[in-house]
Amino acid sequence: MSIVLITAFLVVFFAIMIAIGIYCRRHSSSVDGFVLGGRSVGPWLSAFAFGTSYFSAVIFVGYAGQFGWNFGLASTWIGLGNAFIGSLLAWAVLGRRTRVMTQHLGSKTMPEFFGARYDSKTLKIAASVITFVFMIPYTASLYNGLSRLFSMAYNGIDYSLCVIIMAVLTGIYVLFGGYMATAINDFIQGLIMLGGIVAVIGAVLSSNGGFSAAIETLATSENGGWQYTSFFGADPGFLFFVVMLTSLGTWGLPQMVGKFYAIKNEDSIKKGTVISTLFAIIVAGGCYFLGGFGRLYEVDVANEGFDAIIPTMLSNLPAILIGVVIVLVLSASMSTLSSLVLTSGSTITLDFIAPLRKTSMTEKGKMLCIRLFIVFFIAVSTVIAIFQYHSKSFLIAQMMGVSWGALAGAFLAPFLYGLYWKGVTRISVVVCFIYGVGLEIMQLLISLGIFSVESVPVLGFIFKNSLYSGVFAMVGGLILVPVVSVLTRASRPADTEGIFACYGEKKTVEITDSLGK
Repeated sequence: MSIVLITAFLVVFFAIMIAIGIYCRRHSSSVDGFVLGGRSVGPWLSAFAFGTSYFSAVIFVGYAGQFGWNFGLASTWIGLGNAFIGSLLAWAVLGRRTRVMTQHLGSKTMPEFFGARYDSKTLKIAASVITFVFMIPYTASLYNGLSRLFSMAYNGIDYSLCVIIMAVLTGIYVLFGGYMATAINDFIQGLIMLGGIVAVIGAVLSSNGGFSAAIETLATSENGGWQYTSFFGADPGFLFFVVMLTSLGTWGLPQMVGKFYAIKNEDSIKKGTVISTLFAIIVAGGCYFLGGFGRLYEVDVANEGFDAIIPTMLSNLPAILIGVVIVLVLSASMSTLSSLVLTSGSTITLDFIAPLRKTSMTEKGKMLCIRLFIVFFIAVSTVIAIFQYHSKSFLIAQMMGVSWGALAGAFLAPFLYGLYWKGVTRISVVVCFIYGVGLEIMQLLISLGIFSVESVPVLGFIFKNSLYSGVFAMVGGLILVPVVSVLTRASRPADTEGIFACYGEKKTVEITDSLGK
């Protein structure tokens, strides 16, 4: 009966996703419509698209289990950091300026923004290559955690089959409907995530005697201890670095910033800021709060890994809740996957293939190329995920860890300063690209044991793991860009004044929109 119920949930879920993709075909007849939804997406769809792209199955199954185990209830700070730094502050600082300047420059992707903002075809191509290289392992990581949950529900179903089904169905609705299909599906998937996480937290607390009893047991149990119920947890320093990377990092990720390109108007940005923040508080805060109770359960972390914690916590829930959880994790995975492959396909087409061609591409040619690369990204990420699962490849696992840091480290500072400061130079952007990517490649080599810097005081701390080096990549970029810009004023783009004039343009609005003084 439980398998029938869970299967029914999945069939309905997949049918809705595909139907929306087919329905949204009319929005995907042009590149602008396919990639950005015609820049006319409202606050609810934009906010949910941002949130569901942010929080994937990696967070629900992997990070919530791992950091909940390491920090206890203090891991909730990670979710709150994601909400207030990664969502609220990101919308407030980046939202309006990104929407205005990208429309003024006619840019549809982050590499295209760099090319237009800094008047450099080289920067545009370099940014597209960085996105291409580091987005694939990042995309492959989204499948993590699916195998354990499906095995729990279907008694050992093959992981490869789960991954392939999810990849194919995601590909169908993205290829048909583009950004608009992704945004509408993200909204539905976001509602599932909201309801699912609240229901699961309630069920887990109830099974442990309620909130107070669960905390008391966690503080006094042999596997737990008072430090796992304390305000800042067992390792406050490490907790700070996790909060910073997972929160500030979103400011430099192409698939996240791209949501601001497509939003409809000023009012939508204001409403979207509130909606996105509340969504993050519930989903991210709820996931990490749930993970904080992981030590109440018997889990052999040494042999089974951190990914076993959340499935173990959920294994004794009623069948209907297990079905909700599986749909929740699928929603989280598919929403992020669709955003990543759409970003990747459009970036490699518009920012790499098109500029290198001797003849200009037609609208139809661009659309075909974008769709082909979406299929390519989905196929490659699927193969990598399956290969990594069966071979336990350490290289792939480490590549997934450095992807976030490399993308955010390379792009965050040039993008942020590019929106606010006229003085940013091309050379400073090049330096930031090299620094961010170089730092994370070095982290990868250290993690693989090719060489060690553990005995070197400063470097040993920076390269302690990819979370630490990722934060140093972002912070270092924020320092390097203004310093190098001051020293290399000659490489400042010529038409900076004209670019920033977009913020001073005057618009005439109806009296119903503004009553005036």
